Amino acid sequence: MTKYKIFISSVQKEFSEERRALKDYIQGDALLNRFFNVFLFEDIPATDRRADEVYLEEVKRSDIYIGLFGNKYGIEDSDGMSATHKEFLLASQGSKPRYIFVKGDSDASRHPKMISLINLAGAQLIRRRFNTLPELHSAVYASLVHYLLGSGRIHTGPFDATMCLNAEVADISDDKIRWFLSRAHNARDYALAETTPVVDVLTHLDLLDKGKPNHAAILLFGVKPQRFLITSEVKCMHFHGTQKLKPIPSYQIYKGTVFDMVDQSVDFVMSKLNRFVGTRAQGPQAPVEYDIPQEVVAEGIVNAVAHRDYISNASVEIMLFADRLEVWNPGTLPPSLTIESLSMPHSSHPGNPLIAEPLFLTKYIEKAGTGTVDMFDNCRKAGMKPPEFHLENGFFILTVWRKILVKLKPVVGAESGAESGAESVIIALKDKPLSMSEISVQVGRKQVTGALKRLVQDLLSEGLIERTILEKPNSRLQKYKITAKGRKYINKPDKGGHIV
Repeated sequence: MTKYKIFISSVQKEFSEERRALKDYIQGDALLNRFFNVFLFEDIPATDRRADEVYLEEVKRSDIYIGLFGNKYGIEDSDGMSATHKEFLLASQGSKPRYIFVKGDSDASRHPKMISLINLAGAQLIRRRFNTLPELHSAVYASLVHYLLGSGRIHTGPFDATMCLNAEVADISDDKIRWFLSRAHNARDYALAETTPVVDVLTHLDLLDKGKPNHAAILLFGVKPQRFLITSEVKCMHFHGTQKLKPIPSYQIYKGTVFDMVDQSVDFVMSKLNRFVGTRAQGPQAPVEYDIPQEVVAEGIVNAVAHRDYISNASVEIMLFADRLEVWNPGTLPPSLTIESLSMPHSSHPGNPLIAEPLFLTKYIEKAGTGTVDMFDNCRKAGMKPPEFHLENGFFILTVWRKILVKLKPVVGAESGAESGAESVIIALKDKPLSMSEISVQVGRKQVTGALKRLVQDLLSEGLIERTILEKPNSRLQKYKITAKGRKYINKPDKGGHIV
């Protein structure tokens, strides 16, 4: 299949990072890579031809011209014209599709001739402004998909950019738009005011297709997104052991916008994690630490929701086990990325770029391409094993191993107020399995208290004890027994904070 050739201006150094990142983005995207090749002047080998002859000849050979206009005008020739200016004029003469992207919202620092060039382009076509790489990538993505649709090379666009069947602008929540504008302004100094009309906001974010909301618009700001996209939900499960067994002790399905699903899922996981409270030795406020840092939990979940394959009938699944967190995301990696590359700095290749940009603007996603690297760094700082990634049966799977926090909060007796710690419960089980009521007697209680139940649950989560009837956690015949890890704990207890 013949690919379209894209010429990205210009040869000046002002956009060296953006040009290279844009080429990597286009060639790394599963859809765009099928239809486009990208020419960068710096990629050609040394030759005895003049530079201006080479790049102008490449403009003639190209099918599409992408112009990046900034503050600098560039080196001028004997006629007082820069390379960027000559490229734009030649592309115009050849009636080539021209997509112009202007960096920055203010013209105060621009070269006068660059302002004139921007005005010249503006008189002939629609320009887009950008401030960050994600904004540039999203805008270019939308333009190239529009070109493919117009040329007939594709009949339906990528999922997030295509029209959502039967959806109208009335299906967009005004409150959610206002929330987004407020958050984006505070987080990234986003230019649009909170009073901007809904249609103008959607237009600015490329979330309309022929006046109708696309899938990204519904997922980001829909009143009820699952009315149109039934599998756009997140299933959260909490297991007390290390296997996926029924009945599931805690199971929630979260719906709503991508923002809602991320927030609710993160809250679910954090509420089930062990919380480690240190001492006040370093100050009046005792430090609090979870056995998985919240930054790691949030990054794993937001990546799954943002980059998943929404065409799949599967949903995102989040499973918290006694020893690990697993996030199952329908989809795969783009061709330019490997499992190994995720631990190193890499370019960003969002599976749904029109969804990714608003997440970036609201700081749900940080700097492009750093998310997985940050996860490795945060796990290392927390003294945890590095996260793991793998592909299985159409899912991209993240595994985060929980940090072992072995010192547990003591249980307070309901009647006497005397304290009996985790060691008492584990020691009570060292010779034989006991039921909950038998444990209660062994640690000096007249009845089973809520505090004792919570402590037993903590010990199960830590893997220090286990049930004798795994398949029926709530069986009336259920008993508990010490594990090898539990025996090691009572023989060599750690000193530190407490799980609460």
